[in-house]
Amino acid sequence: MKMLKRRVLKDFLPFSAFLMDSFGRRHNYLRMSLTEKCNLRCQYCMPQEGVTLTPRSQLLTAEELLMLARLFLREGVNKIRLTGGEPLIRPDVLPIIAELRKLEGLKTIAITTNGMNLTRLLPSLKKTGVDLLNISLDTLVPAKFEFIARRKGFHKVMEGIEKAIEMGYNPVKVNCVVMRGLNEDELIDFVSLTERKPLDVRFIEYMPFDGNRWNFKMMVSYQEMLDCIKQKWPNLEPVPGEEMDTAKAFRVPGFQGQLGFITSMSDNFCGSCNRLRITADGNLKVCLFGNSEVSLRDFLRSGATEEELLHIIGAAVGRKKKQHAGMFNISQMKNRPMILIGG
Repeated sequence: MKMLKRRVLKDFLPFSAFLMDSFGRRHNYLRMSLTEKCNLRCQYCMPQEGVTLTPRSQLLTAEELLMLARLFLREGVNKIRLTGGEPLIRPDVLPIIAELRKLEGLKTIAITTNGMNLTRLLPSLKKTGVDLLNISLDTLVPAKFEFIARRKGFHKVMEGIEKAIEMGYNPVKVNCVVMRGLNEDELIDFVSLTERKPLDVRFIEYMPFDGNRWNFKMMVSYQEMLDCIKQKWPNLEPVPGEEMDTAKAFRVPGFQGQLGFITSMSDNFCGSCNRLRITADGNLKVCLFGNSEVSLRDFLRSGATEEELLHIIGAAVGRKKKQHAGMFNISQMKNRPMILIGG
């Protein structure tokens, strides 16, 4: 009875002031990077010369990750996405997920993965309670995959996608970063995948990060992609979504799956942003494109109480800007490479 009363009370309490910014955005979605390492070297994510990895002692331990997750959940977060680098190469990823699953208030555990280790780990991921899968795949041509990712592995990723469908994940989200001169000619092929499979293919506008040699000419805008797809399927119809959705969703009538566009550059969705990020080395980022960070790890290790941590988090969230600086300004700003933020 006491537990029921507490739950009812919590449902009627106002959303945590610590996780609400000055524009009234409620941040109930936390992305946690588990590692800076990756077994691919994708051009848009990792600089050609590689990155200097943070010493292991300066990365968050499993206990620190779980402590921070518990704190954010207590304040109103209900969805956690595990990212990297490549989260599935962290040796203790399964025990971390199992412990997260036990935490009160957590409705959804999601993982973004490059799919290289997915087939082997899927039964365990399903068993420990992973609800949603996002799999990165930027081309359907094996040789082009090797060029973009600077590694072989196309068939492993495709096998992982098939296995995820077989195990009942519906939809399986496929993330495709579209780059002019590399893969914009494959839009129709990707949409065709949604005809007979429960896939949600999400086309992502090419975004500038340190070391990825972004330039405006390589970016294919949402409108250009949409126009191209509508030439093939003029009856493409929008799919209603939630206010906080990052993707503008569409479906070809009669197709089992759907497609979407993540339009961070040409038509930002900052006004409904509900996401916060914690990097593998314990820094809180309130905006993917912002270069201000707060080290929660340092405060944790210096003995800060939960209350002190909440005030530090609240101050960072309170400083969040109305929207990011725009693609041209972002391309000139200092920020981390994507791999060190968490994809």
